Amino acid sequence: MGKAWRVLGVSTFAFVVCFAVWMMFGVIGIPIRKELGLNAAEFGLLTAMPVLSGAALRLPLGIWTDRLGGRAVMAILLVACAMPVWLLSYATRFWQFLLAGLILGAVGASFAAGTPYVARFFPPARRGFAMGVFGAGTSGAALNLFIAPWLVGHYGWQMVPRVYAVALLVTAGVFWLLSAPDPGVDSARKAPGFGAQLRVLRDPRVWKYCQYYSLMFGGFTALSLWMPQYFVGEYNVAIGMAALLAACFSLPAGALRALGGALSDRFGAHATTWWVLWVAWIALFLLSYPQTEMIVHTIRGPARFGIGLNLWMFVPLLFALGVSLAFGMASTFKYLGEDFPDNLGVVTGIVGLAGGLGGFLLPIIWGALLDLLGVRSSAFMLLYGIVWVSLILIYFTEVKRVDFTGSHDLHVPPQPENSSH
Repeated sequence: MGKAWRVLGVSTFAFVVCFAVWMMFGVIGIPIRKELGLNAAEFGLLTAMPVLSGAALRLPLGIWTDRLGGRAVMAILLVACAMPVWLLSYATRFWQFLLAGLILGAVGASFAAGTPYVARFFPPARRGFAMGVFGAGTSGAALNLFIAPWLVGHYGWQMVPRVYAVALLVTAGVFWLLSAPDPGVDSARKAPGFGAQLRVLRDPRVWKYCQYYSLMFGGFTALSLWMPQYFVGEYNVAIGMAALLAACFSLPAGALRALGGALSDRFGAHATTWWVLWVAWIALFLLSYPQTEMIVHTIRGPARFGIGLNLWMFVPLLFALGVSLAFGMASTFKYLGEDFPDNLGVVTGIVGLAGGLGGFLLPIIWGALLDLLGVRSSAFMLLYGIVWVSLILIYFTEVKRVDFTGSHDLHVPPQPENSSH
C-alpha cells in the first residue's frame, strides 16, 4: 500500500503544477488585456484558449492511458508542454497569445491521465477518496494566484511562463523517479481497439455525468480564471488583492476535493451530488443579484436605498460555492469509479472533456454577456440556470428514477448509502 500512496502523492503534485500552468492567463491576462486593449469578450477568449485544448485532449489521453499507462502519458505531457509555455513569454500580438494558449493548454489534459492511473492502485472502496485527493491538484489554481501576481509585480508578466516552463521540467523528473508502472497495463494482453473502447459512450449515464461535470469542473475552472478581473472591476481592488480574494474560491475548491471523495465513499455519489447542488443553487441565487439602487418616494421626499453584496459578504458566498463545486467534482468521479471500472480511462476522458468545454465556453459567454448587459453578476446568473438543469436531471433520473429510454418509469425511493446506477 506504500507504493500506492507514493504514486498518489507524486501524481497529485504533478497535477498541481499542471493546473497552475493551465490557469496562468487568469492573472497574466490582466496586464496583457491592458497592453493589447482587449474588450471583455476578447479577454474571455484569451483566458479560455488553454482550457479548449486541455478539454479536447482529455478523451484521447484517457484512451492512451488505458493502452499505454498513466505513468508514460503523464511524463511525456509534462516534458512536451514546457517549450510552448516558455515561448509564450515572447508573444506580442493577440493571435500569438491565442495560439500559444491553445498549445500549452495540453497540460490541462493531465487530469485524464492521472485519474485512472491513481485509481488503479486502490481498491474500489477507497477509489473515491484516492481520486478526490488527486483531484485536489486543482488547488494549483490557487497556487497560481499566489505566485503569478508576485512575479508580475516584480519582473513583469513575461517571467511567469518562463518560471512555469522550468517547473514543468523539474516536475517531470520528480514524477518519473517516484511513480510506478501502471498496474492496469498488461504488456502480454492485447489492448482493445479504439472502437471497442469508445462503445462505452453509448451508455446514457456517461452523458448525464458529463452534464454534472460541465457544471462542477467547468464552473470551477471558469471562475478561477474570471474572478481576479471580476474583483478588480467590481470592487476596484489591486491585482494582488484580487488574486488573494479569488484564492478564497479556488483554494478550498481544490483542497477540499479529497474530503468530497471521502464523503462520496461514505454516503454515496448520489446523496453527495444532490445536496451540493442545492448549496450551489442557494449561493448562486445570492451572488447573482446585481448592485442595485432604488428610490422610494416618501412623504418627506425621495429616499435612496442600495441593495447588493459588499466585498465581505461576497467572498464567504464565493467560498461556499467553491466548496460545493469541489464536493461535486469528487462525487461525479465516484459515480465513474463505480459504474465504469473497466473503462475508466475513456470515460474519464469524455467526462473530463465535457468539464473542460464548460470551462472554455463559460468565460467567452460571460464576456459577451458583460459587453451586452454591462452587469458583472450575469456570470452567476448563467451558472444559476445551469444548476437548475442539473437538479432537474438528478431528480428525474435518480430520485424518481424515470427511465428515459421509453421502456417504463420506476418510482422507488433514493438510496443515499450507495451511488445511483
